[in-house]
Order: sequence, then structure tokens, then C-alpha cells
Amino acid sequence: MKHTRRLAIAAAISMAGVCATGLAWAQNYPAKPITLVVAYPAGGDTDALARLYAEKLSARVGQPVVVDNRPGASGIIGSSYVSKAPADGYTLLLAPSTFSIAQLVLKTNGAAGYDVLNGFTPIVQTGSLPLFLVASAGSGFATAKDAVAAAKGTGKSLSYASPGSGSPMHILGEMFARASGANLAHVPYKGVAPAVNDVLGGHVPVTFITLGPVAPYFANGKLKPLAVASSQRSPLAPTVPTLAELGYKDVEVIAWNGLWGPRNLPPEIVKTLNGHFNDILKMPDIVARMAVLGTTPVGGEADVLGKTNAADYARFGKVIKELGIQAD
Repeated sequence: MKHTRRLAIAAAISMAGVCATGLAWAQNYPAKPITLVVAYPAGGDTDALARLYAEKLSARVGQPVVVDNRPGASGIIGSSYVSKAPADGYTLLLAPSTFSIAQLVLKTNGAAGYDVLNGFTPIVQTGSLPLFLVASAGSGFATAKDAVAAAKGTGKSLSYASPGSGSPMHILGEMFARASGANLAHVPYKGVAPAVNDVLGGHVPVTFITLGPVAPYFANGKLKPLAVASSQRSPLAPTVPTLAELGYKDVEVIAWNGLWGPRNLPPEIVKTLNGHFNDILKMPDIVARMAVLGTTPVGGEADVLGKTNAADYARFGKVIKELGIQAD
């Protein structure tokens, strides 16, 4: 009995030592450069945000924060890389909301090697980006109902551009078609820029898109925002009505971006990073730059991001299955 008790005491002391060492290690974080992975090419909105945050975080923690672009497969390649990284806070992922649905639309059948719900540690939701229905000047559409009218009736259809098959914009287009009864024809592009360029050129009359890439063309009349797919009007475009206001129900799609770590990231590191990012997201220059990119800061506790991801996975998983949405 005494022998067993001595073993139990020794084990407890050993475990306490491990915990103390782990805590001290986390309190010294970061002690070397941090890599911030973006699973998309340089030059896009997520990349631009990552570089803004990296600069501010580096100044706060006294270590370099390096943005590492690992594009491919709608973000799956970069996400998979981070999921397999050590859970030490030195490899992080800044991901858009495509993170929640990429495996659903690509039908990887687990080949991606990570669990989107349980394979990462949420740190902070950095921003939200409502999606807009936007028309070209040449379309002649002044309202969303004009666009719907042009896509109803025998032999009628309306083409819409998106940044790619299986994107949140594609999902919104198909949800809007179902809610409005319009005959919409999806025209996928490889990214935001070519989609916007073809709408500007009048090759495609409308697009579903985030605000940042199209807002510069509103003032000169080259593009017109017809509606926003959020529950409330966007503070970045307060005169644009919501689809719900116009009578199209359950057609809300809010894109977002958030910071993730590998699974089992120590709580002390999560707390440290979450605190820094909540401060960064309140900086006036960051708020202003995010507004240019069509993004509203979110912040808050880490589980805000976790709950957002889980809700999107459940909701859009159902929509993707019902509407047969797939990526190329």
C-alpha cells in the first residue's frame, strides 16, 4: 500500500512539473518568428489582411510574423499544412469562410487529411464580409427585382459571375435563384478579379461578390449594388437594401475570415493571440483599411470563430447537398 502511495505521489509531482514547464513555455511565447499561412495566392483580400495583421502583431510581440502563401484546392492545401504543424503557436492559418465548405464542394472524401470541425484551434474571428448582388451599368438594372424579372419566363435566363464553383458567392447565387424563382446561369471564374472585370466589361450582367473589389466602381456608375445578403444593411453601404427587405427570405450569406492554430494549441497561447488581435482590430488604421477591403472587424472570444465555422458547415452543407453544388 505504501509503495502504491509513493508511486501516486511521484506521478503527481511529475505531472505538476510537466504542467509548470508547459505554462512557463507558453508564457515565454513567442520566442521565435511566427508563420502566418494564407491558403491563397498573394494579392487577394485574405493575403492583404494577413499582411496588415502580421505587421501589427510583429510590432506587439517583438518577433517577425511571416506570411506564407500556400494556394491550391480552394484553400485545402494550406489548411492541411497547418493542421499537421506542431501545436506550438508558430504556425497559424488566416482563412476565409471557404474554410468551412471547401471539403464539401470538392468532395475530398477525407483525402484532405483534416477535420474542419475538430482539427484546428479557433483563435479569433477577424472580420465579416457581407455579399452583394451587383449589376453592370450596361445591364440596365436599377433594382434586384429588375434582375429577377429579366430571368423569369419561358426561354429567359440571366448569367451571373462568381469567383469560382463552390465559392460562397456561387452558393448565394443558387440560393437566390431558388428564393426568387429566377433562371440564373452560373459563370465561374478563377478568382475575384477576372469575375469583376467581365462584369465591368458587360460580358456578364451581374455578380455576387464582397464589397471591396467593386465599391470603387459605384461612384462612377460602372457598377450598381442592388442588394446585400445579410440580415441587416451593411454599415459600409447603408443605402443598399437587404434581400430580406425585398422579399427574398433565407438568402443570407456572410463571408468571414478568422485565425486558426493546429488542434490542441495551448490555451495560454490562444489567450495571448486572441488578446493581441482584439487590440489590433480596434486600431483606427486597421479599421479603415479593412473597410476599404469590405470587411467589418469582429473580434471577441475564440469560440465566436468556432461557432461561426460549425454553423456554416451545418447550414451550407445542407444547401450544397440540396442544390447539388460542386467545385470544378
